[in-house]
Amino acid sequence: MFEGVYTALVTPFTADGSAVDYRRLEALVDWQIESGVDGLVPVGTTGESPTLDYDEHKRVIETVVRRVAGRVKVIAGTGGNSTAEALELTRHAKAVGADGTLQVTPYYNRPNQTGLLRHFTAVADLGLPVMLYNIPGRTGREIEVATVAELARHPSVVAIKEAGGSVERVSRIRALCSITILSGDDALTLPMMAVGAAGVVSVASNVAPREVGEMVRAAHRGDWNKARAMHDRLFGLFTDLFMDTNPIPVKAAMAMMGLIEESYRLPLCPMNESSRARLRVTLRALGLVS
Repeated sequence: MFEGVYTALVTPFTADGSAVDYRRLEALVDWQIESGVDGLVPVGTTGESPTLDYDEHKRVIETVVRRVAGRVKVIAGTGGNSTAEALELTRHAKAVGADGTLQVTPYYNRPNQTGLLRHFTAVADLGLPVMLYNIPGRTGREIEVATVAELARHPSVVAIKEAGGSVERVSRIRALCSITILSGDDALTLPMMAVGAAGVVSVASNVAPREVGEMVRAAHRGDWNKARAMHDRLFGLFTDLFMDTNPIPVKAAMAMMGLIEESYRLPLCPMNESSRARLRVTLRALGLVS
């Protein structure tokens, strides 16, 4: 159901960070679609979901779904470390027309695998297609491969975003079930696709959607020389966008490109000047800034 390039969309704020800039959000949606992405993932980690209140969270999803108007798929970030919260947000996403939900591993309380099974199953029972999100570096808990395989038996659990830094897990999951796998790490998209992943939920495509799409489409058609050349060209961007906590670098890059205000909400704050200078050099080399 979900393959190709899905942009983990940033949430633009007004200059002082006090409000979501919905006008710029709509402009980003249009630019992403015009640039050829296959889908958008609002209000995930890159969308700064921890600092949005419930009303903002829901309105961002509504705004993206309305602006997309069926042109690409929308997978709404509606996870939480409380099952009740995840259910509430997922019901809302389903009601407003999202095509799927991105469900992060419940964080901080670190449930065991039985708890994970019950949590994700409760969300999947709502009937909205579920993309699991394995990111143990942020959540403190891995969705074990056997748990993924068991969850994949549910008709609504259709995909997993793999952001654990392991290409091996792609092969291990594929050996046990047929769930669609997308890379959650831009730098690992090509190696993961080489062993069977179907695309990427990308941070870098906020900045270079056409270029990331070109790499993924080349890999899909088996043009590995082209895909590798694009990976090599973009590798500096892939690494620079994670030299500080995501989404700090990607928002800085987008501000340099004139796409958004460089605005965060505490505890996130701007990166240091040496990192900013390095990022600008990388963007200039790609022709993204002058």
